[in-house]
Amino acid sequence: MKLYYAPGTISLMPHVALIESGLSFVAVRIDEASKKTADGEDYHAINPLGYVPALVLDDGGVLLEAAAIAQYIADRDGAGKLAPAHGTVARARLQAWLNFLSSELHKGALGPLFYTALDERAKDVFRERLKARFAFVDQHLSTHDYLLGEDYSIADVGLYAITGWAPRVGFDIRAYPNLVAHHARIATRDAVREVQGIEGPLPA
Repeated sequence: MKLYYAPGTISLMPHVALIESGLSFVAVRIDEASKKTADGEDYHAINPLGYVPALVLDDGGVLLEAAAIAQYIADRDGAGKLAPAHGTVARARLQAWLNFLSSELHKGALGPLFYTALDERAKDVFRERLKARFAFVDQHLSTHDYLLGEDYSIADVGLYAITGWAPRVGFDIRAYPNLVAHHARIATRDAVREVQGIEGPLPA
């Protein structure tokens, strides 16, 4: 398998999942500005939309979208430690969190704050959305170590990646102590440290 990634993006989630799973893969870094690999390959040939991650499977097929890729990896992990089993309520809760991270946090609140074309008045709308959603997560984490309760999952890495973007858009998360504690907890995992040694720390 071949994972296409870019530092400081949600591709961190499947990258960590691959390390945690012990599956064999090759990591290919993408330059986000040029959409090219180090050897000049055009990433648009893998994902026409140009964003990461993408996972090229052993049969040559391509899987897109971080949540789908991470679940595929988790289901191939023989130890079953990255996601609950299919058909369980716990798996549905995992999918709910992954959807929340993607739609409500990533695209629906924090992501737009990176857009230089938006004026501050428009960004204030998304800041308010982000405050409400971070407060929701913070309240949940006040009684749980992880998003699924006491069990670590791929969703925790997704939240870790997204939380790490907040300083890059000038959003202070110190008002959410449980979220801060969760971020610090995930940062200590060996696989997270290994991936950040490859990718570098999340940009400040």
